[in-house]
Formats: sequence, structure tokens, C-alpha cells
Amino acid sequence: MRDVVEIGLGKTAQRGYHLDDIAIVPSRRTRDVDDVSTAWQLDAYQFGIPCVGHPSDATMSASSAVRLGQLGGLGVLNVEGLWTRYENPAKVLEELAGLDEDARATKRLQEVYAEPIRPDLIAERVRELRAGGGTVAVRVSPQHTLALAPVILDAGVDILVIQGTIVSAEHVSTTDEPLNLKEFIADLDLPVIVGGCTDYKTALHLMRTGAAGVIVGIGGDDWSTTESVLGIRVPMATAIADAAAARRDYLDETGGRYVHLIADGDIQTSGDIAKALGCGADAVMLGEALSLCEEAPAGGAWWHSAASHPSLPRGAFEVAGEPLGSMERLLFGPADEPDGQLNLFGGLRRAMAKCGYRDLKEFQKVGLVLDR
Repeated sequence: MRDVVEIGLGKTAQRGYHLDDIAIVPSRRTRDVDDVSTAWQLDAYQFGIPCVGHPSDATMSASSAVRLGQLGGLGVLNVEGLWTRYENPAKVLEELAGLDEDARATKRLQEVYAEPIRPDLIAERVRELRAGGGTVAVRVSPQHTLALAPVILDAGVDILVIQGTIVSAEHVSTTDEPLNLKEFIADLDLPVIVGGCTDYKTALHLMRTGAAGVIVGIGGDDWSTTESVLGIRVPMATAIADAAAARRDYLDETGGRYVHLIADGDIQTSGDIAKALGCGADAVMLGEALSLCEEAPAGGAWWHSAASHPSLPRGAFEVAGEPLGSMERLLFGPADEPDGQLNLFGGLRRAMAKCGYRDLKEFQKVGLVLDR
């Protein structure tokens, strides 16, 4: 039974836990690290590491998405980003990388994202992704899915990601025709990932739309301002565990349909990745962590997709820093600092080996301890 706390007369709150609040408990068995597999599969698409690139223009261009795919992950390009608004956004990205961390940065983000989206550039970027030879995945917001879906589908993608700060299976509107996720997904012959969500009920409802994957979390990190703007904060350990419980119930409900969970928020180090998977996630969505690699198109600067919202931005701008190394080194090492920011998936493999698990499905059963 979830711990419920009375915060005042007539008002209670459920207690939730962040990834920092928990730790992994090794079992009685250890395993050789070379015998550990970090592979996972979404529908017919197989990946070597449980890594999905957060669709921020700061980290995901066509070329960096392709590179992530070559290294075993899944790169996701934002079709509402700079790459579909400018034929060559290199100068814009160079300017953004040189901005200071102040209010003018947000204003400049809003200005450069005011350029209209060009359908011809969506098709061109998908062609570039396809030419890279890997799995082609793009992100669109729920608000623009109906308008942009024909262009995206005609271009020929493998996986569609419908992602917003909060996505529900039941959006109510008296002014616009809402997106009916269940009907929309039923008409497609490709896997769809939807999210973010933050609790059991929403996760279960999103699974019932027919989604192949559900994003858990809202991309929260030190630069997210969703809590300041909307009052929403997600304790990721609890959110992932609740979504995993929804997945178990949906598995029973459907007689065996498994929906993958992708954790998006508070994930910066290899230890964070291990704890997210230990809570029940199948993969993690990396954003700021990938901005530290040499292939990041914004040269080390970082901002969330919602940071450029024209009327209610929800994300601060992080000034560009020196890259830690190539994407390959970031993911697989070697590391020369002991902070967990390099060799992210080497660290995950080591954690799995220390606990005696041979694959990700087994590792989801790892013991956890609350020590804060």
C-alpha cells in the first residue's frame, strides 16, 4: 500500500521517491561483465543499448541521430525543431551555443523557433536519416500530430514518437478537434511511442491506445522549469515503478501484450541509468547527458524542447561547455573521471554483472533499498 501523508486537514499526498532516494541491492550471485547483454527490442527493431536520444535540437540532428543508431541506440529527430525550419541551421546553432545564461537566451530561442515548419524539410531530414542505414524515428507533439502526420508517414519513418510534457489518452477540448490516440494508432502499421506520463492510471490508459512504448517522466533535470511554471515535479523512481505495475496489469489484461517503458528525467550518470532500469524501465531517454559529446549539434549547449515555447517556456538555457569526448566514449568509455558521466553503458553492464543478472529483463527484478 502506498504511503499516504496528511499534509493538512482534508488533504493528503502520496509519498514519492526520486532515483537519488534509492539504491540497488546486489544479490548473492555475481557475473562476468562479458556475459552481460544490454540489448533490447521495440516491436521488430533491435538495439544494442537501452538508449533513446531525447529529441532536443541541442543533441539530435540527422547525423547525430544516425551516429547514436550506429552505436546501438535509437536517435529521435524533432520534426518541429530547427532542422525542419531552416535548410541549414548551422549558423543558428552556432549563435545559440554562444549565448549567455540569462533571460535573453530564452527570448532568442523563441525568436529562432518562430520560423515556420517546412514540410519539404521534414521529408528531407527523414531521407537523411534513412540514408544513415539505421532505424528512423521522429518526434511530433500531440498538438501537431494530425497536421504533420501525413508528411511524416509519406516520408517513411520506422517509429513515431508522440511526445509532450504531459500526454493523456483522453484530451478534452471545446475549441479544437483533439487527437484520439487510440484511433490514430489503430490506423498505423508502425510502432508508436507516446508520453510523457507520471502515474499508474495514465500509463495504463496510454497502453490501451495500442502504443508500443510509453515515455515515463517529463524530461526533468537541473535545467527543466516545469515545476516552477506548472507546479509539476515527478519522483522518477516511483513513476517508473507505477508504470511497470500498469504494464503488468495490461499484460494480464491483453493476454501477453508487452509495452516498453522509456524513462525520461533525472538521468545523468550510469548509476541513474541502472536505477531507472531496476525500477522497471526498458530504456532511458538521454538529453543533457548527450549534449556533452563532440557530435552534439549545439556544441555543448543544452535546452529542452519546451524551452522555446512562444508563450510559456519551460526550460532554462545551459551555456555550452567543453565536450567530454566522442559519443562513443560517452556511451562506452574509457572514462578518466569517476563521476559516472563517461562510459554510461559500460557502467550499466558492470552494475548488472555485480548483481548477477545477464540481461535487462532479469535486471528489472533487482532489489532496491531506500536510504535517504
